[in-house]
Amino acid sequence: MSSETLYYIIIGIIIIDFIFDKILDALNAKHFDDPVPQELEDVYNSEEYEKSQRYKKERYKFGIITSTFSVLLTLGFIIFGGFEWADQIARSVSDNPILVALIFFGIIMFGSDILTTPFSWYSTFVIEEKYGFNKTTKKTFLLDKLKGWLMMAILGGVILALIIWFYQIAGDNFWWYAWILVAIFAIFMNMFYAKLIVPLFNKQTPLKDGSLREKIERYAENVGFKLDNIFVIDGSKRSTKANAYFSGFGKEKRITLYDTLVNDLKDEEIVAVLAHEVGHYKKNHIIVNLTASILTTGFTLWLLSLFVGNPVLSEALGVSQPGFHIGLVAFGILYSPISEITGFIMNYLSRKFEYQADDFAKDTYDGNHLISSLKKLSKNSLSNLTPHKAYVKVHYSHPTLLQRFRNLQGDL
Repeated sequence: MSSETLYYIIIGIIIIDFIFDKILDALNAKHFDDPVPQELEDVYNSEEYEKSQRYKKERYKFGIITSTFSVLLTLGFIIFGGFEWADQIARSVSDNPILVALIFFGIIMFGSDILTTPFSWYSTFVIEEKYGFNKTTKKTFLLDKLKGWLMMAILGGVILALIIWFYQIAGDNFWWYAWILVAIFAIFMNMFYAKLIVPLFNKQTPLKDGSLREKIERYAENVGFKLDNIFVIDGSKRSTKANAYFSGFGKEKRITLYDTLVNDLKDEEIVAVLAHEVGHYKKNHIIVNLTASILTTGFTLWLLSLFVGNPVLSEALGVSQPGFHIGLVAFGILYSPISEITGFIMNYLSRKFEYQADDFAKDTYDGNHLISSLKKLSKNSLSNLTPHKAYVKVHYSHPTLLQRFRNLQGDL
C-alpha cells in the first residue's frame, strides 16, 4: 500500500468516526423531549425537568462545537504538515530516538491541551456554573492543569521511554516486554491509585464513627466482606455531583464515598449504593475488567509490532524521516475502528456487570433503597431520562435509570 493511499485512509477514518459520533449525538438529542417514563415521573418536578432539558440541550450544542474544533485541529495538523514540523523540532534538539519521541509527544500533547483549555474553562465556569454544579475555583482549575501535565510528563514519559527502549533492543518482539510493563503498571495503579494519585487532587478522610459507619460495617459483616478502609473524598471541592467507587483488591481494597453523596442521601440509601459496589467485588468484576484490559492491551501491542516499523506510516503523515513515535501516531488513528469495537464490547460487559451488582445489592440489602438513591443521583446531576437506545449501546457503561429500575423491580 502506498503512503498516499494510507494518507486518505487516515483522513477517511477521522471523518467517518466524527460523522458517526455526530449522528449518534443527534439521534440522542431528538429524544430529549420524549415523555418521561411513568416509573420515573417522581425524579423531577416540572421546574426541575425544564432545567434538566435546558442543561442537556446546552451541553449537546457545546459538544458539537468542541468536537468539531477537535477534528478540524487534527485534520489541519495532518494536512498542513504539523507532524513533520513537530518531528523536526524534536530532532533539532537531539538525535536520540527516546528523547526525540518524548519531545515530539510533549509538543503535541501540551499544544493540544493549551488549545482546548478555553473549552474546558467555558464548560466549568459558564455551563456548569449556570446550572449550579461548579464548585471549582480558578486556582484549583489551574493547579489541576499543572498537576495533570506533570503526571503526564512523568508517568507517560517513563512508560513511552521504556517501550521505545524495548523496541531498540528487541525489534518487533518489543511488544512482549511492553505488554508486561503495561500489565504491571495497570495492576499497580489499580491497587494504589487511591493512595498515590488521588491525594494529589483531593483530600480523603476516613468515614467518621457514627450511625452511617455502623450500618456500613454491619452490612459488610453480614455479607462476609472485610472492609477496613471507608473514605470520604471532598468531591464538593469541584462539583455538586455525587459518586462512589470501589478500588483496589486484597488488603488494599477500599470504598470511597463523595462528600456530596453523604450529604445528599439517607444512610440506608448510601448503604445500598455501597452494597452495589461490594457486589462488583464479590462478583469478581474488578478482576475480570482488569484481565480484559490487559488482554486487549496485549493484542493492541502485538498488532502495533506488525506495522510500527513500516516507513509508509510515517510518510502517510507527511514525515520525511521514519520513527517509532510517528508510526505510533499513525497506528493509533488506524486502530481507532478496532478500538470502537472493543469499547462497544467492554461497555456491553460493563452494563451486564452493573445489573449483577444491582441484583447483589437487592438480594443482600434493599432494592428499594437503591432505586431511591439512583433517582436522587439522577435528579441532582440533571441526567437524561430518555436517551436513544443506539447511543446507550455505544456510549453507556451503565444501564439507563429506567433499565436499572425495571431490573430491580424484576420487570426486565
